[in-house]
Formats: sequence, structure tokens, C-alpha cells
Amino acid sequence: MLFFLPAILVAFFSSILTIKFLLPLAPHIGLVDLPNERKRHDGAIPLIGGISIFTGVLIAASFFVEQSQLLNLYLISSALLVFIGTMDDIYDLNVTPRIIFQGLVGAIMVFGGGIYISDFGNVFATGIIDIGSYGMIFTLLACIAAINAFNMIDGIDGLAGSMSIISIASIAILNANVNSQVLLPLILIVAIIPYLFYNVSTRTSRGKKIFMGDAGSMFMGLTVMWLLVMGTQGKTASFHAVTALWIIAVPLMDMFAIMIRRMRKGDSPFKADNGHLHHICMRLGLTSRQSLWAISTLSTILAAFGIMGEFLQFPQWLMLALFVVLFIAYSYALQHAWRFTKVVNKIKD
Repeated sequence: MLFFLPAILVAFFSSILTIKFLLPLAPHIGLVDLPNERKRHDGAIPLIGGISIFTGVLIAASFFVEQSQLLNLYLISSALLVFIGTMDDIYDLNVTPRIIFQGLVGAIMVFGGGIYISDFGNVFATGIIDIGSYGMIFTLLACIAAINAFNMIDGIDGLAGSMSIISIASIAILNANVNSQVLLPLILIVAIIPYLFYNVSTRTSRGKKIFMGDAGSMFMGLTVMWLLVMGTQGKTASFHAVTALWIIAVPLMDMFAIMIRRMRKGDSPFKADNGHLHHICMRLGLTSRQSLWAISTLSTILAAFGIMGEFLQFPQWLMLALFVVLFIAYSYALQHAWRFTKVVNKIKD
């Protein structure tokens, strides 16, 4: 751990200094989030959290992580995604150009780095499922899904950051179990902490609150996907592909469940609404902070179950079956959330 200390310190202070540098500049370049019917907060909040996290990761990784083509491609693709996310934060881009750009960034990982998901493991108890080169298309779609999953979960203070830390920490634990890459995940976690302090902490003075922005949430989605692909594929794989589902269970289930609900209503799957898990928690009477703790606890439990299943070598088909049952239950609960909230609120009254 002492060997990692310089990298951790550089990531931490680079992130903090970036926040302090950008705080006074953000309002002048339009990099702020203004309140509206869906976003109820006080004043214009700087959308600089994602930039600060990326800067911390970029500087620390460039100096302390073993240099390779894959690392360079990760940093390049992340920089491009943070750029388009920042443009989205300033100019509120349409869905189509965002999806196209996300696909292009995903293509850097798949075709540039040559890493993609093809080995799904023995998830059907019939032997290893390997789809070969078709995995390139699957991984490209999965990358876009992960980017949007973390983007969609970013609805209350601290949630996207907490979900990212839980997922990345889970990957670090699984990697450490087989003496694989842990420095980059540690750098990522430490770079997120200053953002969380400014985003969630009540100790910051009024006017110094910041949001992650689309730049940050999309960067987190890409990062988690990149680490999952690296951790589940090849001869040096740290864990099974099915375990990845449990590591990102809450963002993944929330995205797909809400998109299914929107399409059943005849709406675009990307249409913004107030049907996410954090919205339901708040309609049940929880505060934003309580909702954060509740959802983070749920995510931690599910990720811990995935890690336990990996360590204890639970059958992969069983882990998949349990996840499918969990998703069906989650989706059903989300579709009928209004009934639950109505009953709970009636009991409280």
C-alpha cells in the first residue's frame, strides 16, 4: 500500500486543485446546472465534478500506472467522452449525437484496444459460451448501455459517485484476489472523493456545491465497463462475466427497467422522467440523503453477493438465474411503484 501512496496523493490533490481552479470559471462559460421542474436545487451549480475526477486520474495514471497501449487508449477515449459530456453540459445536446459519439468511444476500446466480451463462461451449465468476434458488437452495445446507465442514475447528490466507487472497489477486490491490476481502480476511487465532498458534504460553504455533470457520469460508465471487460476476459481474467452483472446491478437494472416502462407507455426510452429508483425513494418520504444511503446500501449488498459468489465458486448458471429473478422483481416493483408509494403514504397518514 505504501507503494501506491504517491499515486493516491497525486490523484487526490490533482482532483481538488482542478475543482478550485474551475469553480470561479464555470459560470462564465455556461458550465452550470440551472434549476427547473425536474432539477430542484438552489441557484446555478457548476458541472465540474467529472472534469476534476478525470484530471486526477489522467495525471496520476500517466505518472504511476505502467504505461501500455491499452492505458493510453483508455485515457484518450475517456478524454473524448469527457469532452462531449462537457459540451452536452453546456449546450444540452440531443440524444442522437450523444449515442453516436458514445459508440465511437466504445469502438476505441473494442477495435483499437482489441478487448471485448466474447467469453460468457458456463452460464447455462452446458459448457463455456464463447461468441468469438460477435463479441465486438455485443461489447460496443454494452459500452453504450453502461455509459447511459451511470448517466441515468445521476439524479441525486452523491449517487453516481457512490455507485462508481462501489463498482470500482468491487473490481479492485476481485483483481487483488488474483494479484491483478489494483492501482488504477484505487486512483479512480481516490479521484472521486474530492468531488463527493463538494457534492454531498454540508461543510462546504454556500456557493461551492458542484455536480458531476454528464461529463462525469458518462466517464464513470465507460471506466467501469473498461475495467469489467479487462477483468472478465482473457487468460488473466480476475472474475467471471456473470459476476459483472452483480457489480453494476443497481445502475443496470434501473436503466433497463425504466426504459422498458417508457417504451410500454409509447415514449422514447431516453425520455427523462421521474420514475427512477431515487425518485421512488423520495416519494416514499425519504430525504435525498436517506435515499442515497438506501440505494448505496442495496448496491453494496448486491456487489458483495457477486464477490462472495466468485470467491465461493457458486455455479455460474445459478448466479445468472438469481440475477434474472432479481431483475424481474425489480422491474415489476418499478412498474407498479405508484401502488407501493400510495399504500405506504396512506399508512403514514
